Amino acid sequence: MKKIALHWQILIALGLALIVGILVRQLPEGAQGLVLATFEFIGKIFLQALRMLIVPLIVSSIINGVSGIGTGEGVGRLGFKTLSYYVATTLFATIIGLSTVNLIRPGISNGLPVGELIGLSEDTAEVMEKIGHQDATQLVDIFLRMVPTNIVAAAANGEMLGLIVFSLLFGLAMTRLKGQHAEILSGFWHAIFYVMMRLTEWIMLFAPIGVFALVAKVVILTGLGALKPLFSLLFTVLLALGIHFFIVLPLLLKFVGGIRPIDHFKGMAPALLTAFSTSSSSATLPITMECLEKRAGLSNRMTSFVIPLGATVNMDGTALYESIVAMFIAQAYGIDLSITTQFTVVLLALLTSIGVAGIPSASLVAIVIILEAVGLPIEGVGLVLGIDRILDMCRTAVNVFSDTCGAVIIGHTEGEKPYVKP
Repeated sequence: MKKIALHWQILIALGLALIVGILVRQLPEGAQGLVLATFEFIGKIFLQALRMLIVPLIVSSIINGVSGIGTGEGVGRLGFKTLSYYVATTLFATIIGLSTVNLIRPGISNGLPVGELIGLSEDTAEVMEKIGHQDATQLVDIFLRMVPTNIVAAAANGEMLGLIVFSLLFGLAMTRLKGQHAEILSGFWHAIFYVMMRLTEWIMLFAPIGVFALVAKVVILTGLGALKPLFSLLFTVLLALGIHFFIVLPLLLKFVGGIRPIDHFKGMAPALLTAFSTSSSSATLPITMECLEKRAGLSNRMTSFVIPLGATVNMDGTALYESIVAMFIAQAYGIDLSITTQFTVVLLALLTSIGVAGIPSASLVAIVIILEAVGLPIEGVGLVLGIDRILDMCRTAVNVFSDTCGAVIIGHTEGEKPYVKP
């Protein structure tokens, strides 16, 4: 018997959760309480499993990706151009995400926060206390947290900003090693990274159960009114992704790479369709490289360096999505995040997107990091997971398209002539 794909399992779980939630609402109050407690327990287990992955997944992914830059003058120059492009486009995407979510405000309905409507249980005053009253003078504190005094304590306390910066520096330092030491460290971090990818895949197998429990709990508490804000969130993310995909990246192709965007859209169509259907930039890697070499005319030297690195480091759509979800949850609690806190969201979205494995829904781990870093509860993540599949497909296509744009733009700066027939 053919196994049902995970995204269909999640959608089926979402449908069952709606039905079960409505039925349980008809039960006596005592029976409702028992079912509700069971669903809450299952949901907490799933969310805690996601949190369990955070430190080893992010650290191994960043070190593995950055250390792959290599050494030597040619590789160093290419690495600098590649990373500069990836940082710039991810920053653009994050700013687009924040601008869109602040304009549309999907966490507000009829002038009121949607927290109660979607079943967010924590008290707004308590959440505000966790966030604190930040102002511009505390920007200095953000940069201080980037250099932890104790890296082990930072990992234990969930101080991810310092841990991410340490991982970036560690990966860069590895590029300077040679011989046996380089081989040992490279093999070690490769092994850790692939083990964490496998663990993430295993935990995501339980996503349908987690979605069922979390969504059913909300329906029992609030009825079907919780769905409207989620559709508003869906629209906001798709709009922001569309702006980046159809406007920002084509403008870079045209004015930086000297390439007609329509040619690139046509050339990359197989890779984009594969990325959309699999929700995995890693699984799309061979097709992406083949499209760039055979359709765009790039050299293997260019594609073999830029694209594998991009599959780990360049996550425009993911960073955009993370920033919107964090702001949506803040709005749902009725909290207006200060400019300083929003700057922290931008910085963390930029950094955590580097360490997100190229597998379906791994960005949920990064969202948990951002929420905890700015003091927001993670309970909203389970609800977002109910609409995550379609968003995952779209943002993965954006991630892969940005990788390919980077490859042809950087190839152009290195003297190659994409889409010019010999």
